Amino acid sequence: MQRGAAQAKAPAMTTPTRPHRNFYGRLKGKTLKPAQRSYLAEDLEGLSPGPVSWEDNPQRTPLDLETLFDGKPVWLEVGFGGGEHMVHQAASNPEVGIIGCEPYINGVAMLLGKIRKAGVENVAVYPNDVRDMFDVLPEASIDRAFLLYPDPWPKSRHHRRRFVTEEHLVPLARALKPGSIFRVATDIEDYVRQTLEEVPKFGFEWLAERPGDWRTPWDDWISTRYEQKALREGRVPHYLTFRRL
Repeated sequence: MQRGAAQAKAPAMTTPTRPHRNFYGRLKGKTLKPAQRSYLAEDLEGLSPGPVSWEDNPQRTPLDLETLFDGKPVWLEVGFGGGEHMVHQAASNPEVGIIGCEPYINGVAMLLGKIRKAGVENVAVYPNDVRDMFDVLPEASIDRAFLLYPDPWPKSRHHRRRFVTEEHLVPLARALKPGSIFRVATDIEDYVRQTLEEVPKFGFEWLAERPGDWRTPWDDWISTRYEQKALREGRVPHYLTFRRL
């Protein structure tokens, strides 16, 4: 190009349009205990995985997971409830980093208390909608994902609110590495049906070969308070394991 010729301008950065996302479910329950309020005030910010929310990251810049967890494999728990499974996995697997997403602030406070007690450091917490997290997870960056006793939305007209729908499974599949594992635990038979129908549509294969593969808990499983409630009420847990193709 001749000296003085006009140079092409770089394309202007445009801010992505925030999608409309309905949220169904509870954000807060009973009044938090003083200790739980202190966990939220003192610990939550330091456990942030980085700028995830649209307010903090309107450009939807991907998270730097390599720096966040010093290059460790990264696992994702969708809706960690009271946090017992997430902390158990973090303590049992110090060689990985675990991100937990949970919009129910009472559950977040319970998790923070368990993190303090266990002293685990290989965790990050996003106290909001996992769909925001999916926006900023780099493609093929997650080595394992967990969906444990999700909200069953039992009424037929509410089944579209379940996690095992296209809205969630497409970005989950994008974030998971080929060959990675996706675990689903539920005590709701119709949720099992929908999971087995929908998940394989989006690049997953169910790994069960015999009934024991979905009736028997995983070797590293810790029973959650939701599972204990299901057992007391006579419901049967199912443990579904999928592999990302």
